[in-house]
Amino acid sequence: MKLKIRRSNRKRAKKVGFRTRSKTVGGRKIIKRKRKRSGGRFRVG
Repeated sequence: MKLKIRRSNRKRAKKVGFRTRSKTVGGRKIIKRKRKRSGGRFRVG
């Protein structure tokens, strides 16, 4: 039987969340790219 890995939402948000991304230049580029791809309405993560 395969064990299900418990995912911590808080840990994930700290790592790949919007706030974290917008703090770095590279992260802002990712956000911009995702915005462009989905026409403004997007979910980063």
